[in-house]
Amino acid sequence: MTIRLYDTSARQIRDFAPLTPGCVSIYLCGATVQSAPHIGHIRSGLDFDILRRWFAYRGYDVTFVRNVTDIDDKIIRKSAEQERPWWAIGYENERAFNAGYDALGCLPPTYEPRATGHVPEMTEMMRGLIERGHAYEADGNVYFDVRSFPGYLELSNQDLDELRQPSGEGETGKRDPRDFALWKAAKPGEPSWETPWGRGRPGWHLECSAMAHKYLGSAFDIHGGGLDLVFPHHENEIAQAKAYGDDFATYWVHNAWVTMAGEKMSKSLGNSVLVSEMVKHWRPIVLRYYLGTPHYRSMIEYSEEALREAESAFARIEGFLQRVTEKVGKVPGPAAEVPPAFAEAMDDDLGVPQALAVIHTTVRQGNSALAADDKEAAVARLAEVRAMLGVLGLDPYDPHWAQEADRGEDLHGAVDTLVRLVLDQREAARSRKDWATADAIRDQLQQSGLVIEDSPSGPRWTLGPR
Repeated sequence: MTIRLYDTSARQIRDFAPLTPGCVSIYLCGATVQSAPHIGHIRSGLDFDILRRWFAYRGYDVTFVRNVTDIDDKIIRKSAEQERPWWAIGYENERAFNAGYDALGCLPPTYEPRATGHVPEMTEMMRGLIERGHAYEADGNVYFDVRSFPGYLELSNQDLDELRQPSGEGETGKRDPRDFALWKAAKPGEPSWETPWGRGRPGWHLECSAMAHKYLGSAFDIHGGGLDLVFPHHENEIAQAKAYGDDFATYWVHNAWVTMAGEKMSKSLGNSVLVSEMVKHWRPIVLRYYLGTPHYRSMIEYSEEALREAESAFARIEGFLQRVTEKVGKVPGPAAEVPPAFAEAMDDDLGVPQALAVIHTTVRQGNSALAADDKEAAVARLAEVRAMLGVLGLDPYDPHWAQEADRGEDLHGAVDTLVRLVLDQREAARSRKDWATADAIRDQLQQSGLVIEDSPSGPRWTLGPR
């Protein structure tokens, strides 16, 4: 029952041993809210939602912190361009992120702190770093002295002498060009906060070290985020926190990107696909299946074809659940435990693809039981499938997804009435042995995107792949 995770800092899969028995503490670098989220942003939230759910299934008490970066250069630049308050831009996009997380079934974090709400904690950390000789003030900026911390760059495995870390605008007075900003001196017209070193605003990296310390203490279990954050963000977080005296994170877990034409999905590259647009064209539960079922360390190459394949695969699972439910006249509950093969896959570095294979195998076994009219076996397989889907946040009978079903119920009812009229015509043709007409009706329905299945209780229809 030992969970094993790939630790970026160790560059290998390690057995997970919590700092506090029975508990797990996770800090995930969340949204920088300068714009609405694309599916690459939401993938990180999904991957760590599944990790969190698996720890909970294994009996851990999970504390999950996901921060919000609500002030940075891009937000300030947009504020000037749009002539809107910086906080209005940040809050609007924070709500868009939370809507995206919720639409795709992510559980809310235990705590979701904003950077601008923790300036006192950042000030205290800077004071301690200056007192310990790891930071210094220059021209109203506060910088971290990278050469004062011997472990700098161990996470990203770089050579300090080869490092090129350009200064940002207004970052003057550095002793070494590789030193990074903890605090940026105020510029005219920019938002700023008072500190002992003058008015200014947080550097990007300091906020996470300070918030992780506040909500999880000087040591916690897992720090997560996208692979692109290893350097400079997570490298600089480690330097700040450990130089301050914290043990910080025991494990570093990073998810891969969603790519398009081989490039990381990014607003700046113009290749992003907004979550708010995707949910207009695809069921959110299908999007979760698409984004959440590849291994978290594998890149996802975005394509419409891949989404259609995910839709078809999930439809096969849903079709089995529906057929069993119709057979027994009610929705059987999930099993108390997932199958051992599923658990083994999830314990091994969150092996969702292997766990998904167990789900599909169980669905095939359930369909065989239905074909043999073995109701008891079919119900048992459904219970196992629901238990496994629940861990992945994909159980269509979960109350969260019931809302999605309710939204489509009226449309489905209208379509069902029309399709039933056509199917009645097909049944009439079959009863008078007019096979040509019956087949023609079936073919026309299939061309319109419907799949017709003849069952002992009569014909039934489902939507086919797009």
